[in-house]
Amino acid sequence: MATVTPMMVQYLRIKAEYQDAFLFFRLGDFYELFYDDAKKAAKELEITLTARGKGDDRIPMCGVPHHASELYISQLIEKGYKVAVCEQTEDPSQAKGVVRREVVQVITPGTVMEGKAVGAKENNYLLSVTPFEGNEFGLAAADMTTGELLVTTVTDFTDLVNEMSGFRPREVIISSTFSEEKREELKRNLRVTLSFEDHTEPVEEGMALVEGLSDGKVKETCFQLISYLKRTTMRSLDHLQQARFYLPQEFMSMDVHSKRNLELVETLREKKKQGSLLWVLDRTETAMGGRMLKQWIERPLLNRQTIEQRHELVGKLFDDFFARETLKEQLQGVYDLERLSGRVAFGNVNGRDLIQLKKSLEKTPAIFETTSSLNSDYGQSLIDGVEVCEELRQLLEDSIEENCPISITDGGLIKEGYSSQLDEYRDAMKNGKAWIASLEKQEKEVTGIRSLKVGFNKVFGYYIEVTRPNLPQLPEGRYERKQTLSNAERFITEELKEKETLILEAEEKSEKLEYELFMKIREQVKPFIRPLQQLANVISTFDVLQSFAEVAERNHYVKPELQTAGDVVIREARHPVVEKMIDEGVYIANDIILNEDRELLLITGPNMAGKSTYMRQLALISIMAQVGCYIPANEAKLLVFDQIFTRIGAADDLAQGQSTFMVEMLETKHAVSKATRNSLILLDEIGRGTSTYDGMSLAQAIIEYIHDDIGAKTLFSTHYHELTTLEAALPRLKNVHVSAKEENGAVVFLHKVIDGAADRSYGIYVAELADLPAKLISRAKVILAKFEQDQSEMKDYQSRMAETNLANEKQAQEETEAFFETKAHDEPQQLTLFQEEAASVEKKQTEKMKNYQEKVLAELSSANLLHMSPIEAIQMLDKLQRKLKR
Repeated sequence: MATVTPMMVQYLRIKAEYQDAFLFFRLGDFYELFYDDAKKAAKELEITLTARGKGDDRIPMCGVPHHASELYISQLIEKGYKVAVCEQTEDPSQAKGVVRREVVQVITPGTVMEGKAVGAKENNYLLSVTPFEGNEFGLAAADMTTGELLVTTVTDFTDLVNEMSGFRPREVIISSTFSEEKREELKRNLRVTLSFEDHTEPVEEGMALVEGLSDGKVKETCFQLISYLKRTTMRSLDHLQQARFYLPQEFMSMDVHSKRNLELVETLREKKKQGSLLWVLDRTETAMGGRMLKQWIERPLLNRQTIEQRHELVGKLFDDFFARETLKEQLQGVYDLERLSGRVAFGNVNGRDLIQLKKSLEKTPAIFETTSSLNSDYGQSLIDGVEVCEELRQLLEDSIEENCPISITDGGLIKEGYSSQLDEYRDAMKNGKAWIASLEKQEKEVTGIRSLKVGFNKVFGYYIEVTRPNLPQLPEGRYERKQTLSNAERFITEELKEKETLILEAEEKSEKLEYELFMKIREQVKPFIRPLQQLANVISTFDVLQSFAEVAERNHYVKPELQTAGDVVIREARHPVVEKMIDEGVYIANDIILNEDRELLLITGPNMAGKSTYMRQLALISIMAQVGCYIPANEAKLLVFDQIFTRIGAADDLAQGQSTFMVEMLETKHAVSKATRNSLILLDEIGRGTSTYDGMSLAQAIIEYIHDDIGAKTLFSTHYHELTTLEAALPRLKNVHVSAKEENGAVVFLHKVIDGAADRSYGIYVAELADLPAKLISRAKVILAKFEQDQSEMKDYQSRMAETNLANEKQAQEETEAFFETKAHDEPQQLTLFQEEAASVEKKQTEKMKNYQEKVLAELSSANLLHMSPIEAIQMLDKLQRKLKR
């Protein structure tokens, strides 16, 4: 039977409290992992799996060096895991029995403060969600690296997921009673680590943070978040800012799918910044400015006044090149004030961090002077009342050594002159070392041994070393033997012993005093955390707006005119990302006009001609305008859209058993159920995932519903050319198409959007561009010619049927469907085109329907429903229903 040592008993007791985390268990200079933790960590970190003990006592084990642990912990955090760090909290030399160990911090994806897991221009939000009655939810979001704390309430779970997606969280806190269905939906849509916290009662550390909140529900959510942070970080939360309540309705709403489809901050396929809107707009000079820009893109404004204030300051920077270049240069010297403040509060700030803080504060007065010179009312309002923290800058200037080391325990942190006691220790060290240097010179002269040297090591201290061949030259009794080496002897003198004691005591006391002084300085910095966070916010805003001005000048953007109602008129609009990805001057600009006579544009045209690009550019231009940026166009009059819905591109959701078509329908349902007259809807190729008639019917019904019941500005692209006839029936729908022309048998896409409907789709020509086999292409052209001929015959047939004035309209429809069925199966029998008596046709159809019903009943009675999956049963019912409708 396997025996468990006292140390492993300790390990198992601690591990039982942290089942959802890797336990990094400190043993000497290593963190060790055991059992399943070891097996999993060895695989994830690609380190060697060993074992402790033998036979029945064999325990899987792996370990990482203490000094390199941050790298390994960072790798696990990036993969979504948690790490509980268990340290020795007792001096091993004084311990009786097993050394006492305790978990000193739990590092999670949402609480990590540094390392590769925390991108310089990325926020790292931790979210907390609490459900309430009536399908209402409280939502709190905190970034531990910056101290930001936001709270709100949402009244629908789908809206909650969309709101959460704007934060791009890596970890979400929920209660243990949160439904399993909703847990899975959060994981699927947000791809996050779920953590659990049931404590929502007030906690002392959180009382000051919720002072400004009046809603008891969001207070509960905040306390849940703070309780989790206290339990995991086990550190001060002084840098957390007072919770700020916001309304989702203050910002443009976009669901998860729309944000992904539009590639706002990352590309859809590769998840990279390059190729996204953020990539185009990011000319920020600071990390905190980069984070703010990303936040703005995720949450465009609805307040027209605030938007126009941003436009006004962008315009000032755009017009004043020299001021903008000066501001850029000044911003380059500003470090990440937000995260430096967080490190101060968290207790992991070092000397170099404080030097960065000082250098940033040195730049602040010049930045404010430059922005004041722009004579912008908005710019001045940002500066008014903000502290430049001169007292803090002076403290750091006087105390911290410019070229201090990273470690805060090895000395060299504090400037000379800051502490008289420290200066005395340093003098003693300096004079003692100078005496030792002179001692070597003196002894060489006395003994005549040129190779004699005075050295030092941590084990034996200072010594005089003489090589063996020179030992006979030593005066008798001059030195006391200390250590024998293979090729030399080491000696000591009483005077050298005294100097050694003096120097080592001074070094020890100096290092200890420096550490104490540094800790006091760090405490003196803490009261400046709030002013530093305010200063960081202002500098970040200036950084983002200068970035907008820089991008506007480089890319020839213009200031848009905003209105809360009316027309959308954009002259020579361009897609901001596409034009940057292709050669300069190649992009074809297009007008976009939406007014009371053309609220809904039905877009037709060839594949690859640019329909989706045309649609996306309107959405991106609107987002750019509402974050305060200029836009890619020659002239623009825009609405302030409250929501943007996009249904562009599709993919299966196999995990949920949802086909491409089902995903398409669910996203369309979200758009038509949530949109208002002030929304923008972009729908691309709706209905393509089902049969032609089903798809065309759905597409037309959706168009009519948007036109008649919603009235939102809409762009709807399709290959169903039959829908272009809706222009005559729907007064606010207009046909437009992306033009193409044929030259010498080849198709040239002009990428120009003009009024009117397209005459064809040119799909076969696109297949040729994709280099499909020539034989396949030729066959496709033959089949297309046959289909077009059949279509012509069908039109003639329908014309003759209309002339018969048949009394039963249903009969005419059945004849039409019968015609299509005959063509589809390529049956040799041809549908008669001669007129028949109505009574004869009705009798024939009645007999036919009776036969179908008998066949359907027979098939239904023979079906073994108990051995069918739900999807198989649905498919069978659908098949039988279609037979009955023939």
